[in-house]
Amino acid sequence: MYNNNGRYALMAIFVFAAAACFFYDQIQLAALAGLFFAFVLWSHFKHSSVVLASKYFQKGDHEKATRLLSEVPNPDRLARNRRGYYEFMKANIALKKEEYDVAEHHFQIASRFPLGGKNDKAFVMIHLANLALRKKDGERSRAYIAKAKEMAGTPKAQEIINKIEIEANRL
Repeated sequence: MYNNNGRYALMAIFVFAAAACFFYDQIQLAALAGLFFAFVLWSHFKHSSVVLASKYFQKGDHEKATRLLSEVPNPDRLARNRRGYYEFMKANIALKKEEYDVAEHHFQIASRFPLGGKNDKAFVMIHLANLALRKKDGERSRAYIAKAKEMAGTPKAQEIINKIEIEANRL
């Protein structure tokens, strides 16, 4: 697992190796080094620093995770499975900062991409239902609850869903 500086160094090594092989008329080795360079470059755009950011996010170091997530040049270019985690982490960090509109935006995007499993997706829906409840939008909250019920796989998720449902029905 490389950070961006490590990727840049690795790409530079492959470019240098390709140039050296080409200079010494080792065309096949130069092509191989070029292929490795292309793979690292592709990996940089498709995975970026999301994996490294998730490591810090899971440890609770949201400052480092935020810094690493900000290094992603264009989230639209991330691989589908990485984009879901990117948006999920951005949403949770915004939630911690009490930036509820930003969190809702990122959770909505995360809901469109694959995450670890149905239960992870259920927690995205739970967060969206809770944010809708915060805005006193009972109808939207109940819609998110219905989707979360379909996906929830743990008793904890079911318990949270039931609490939010009770609050949504009070509106």
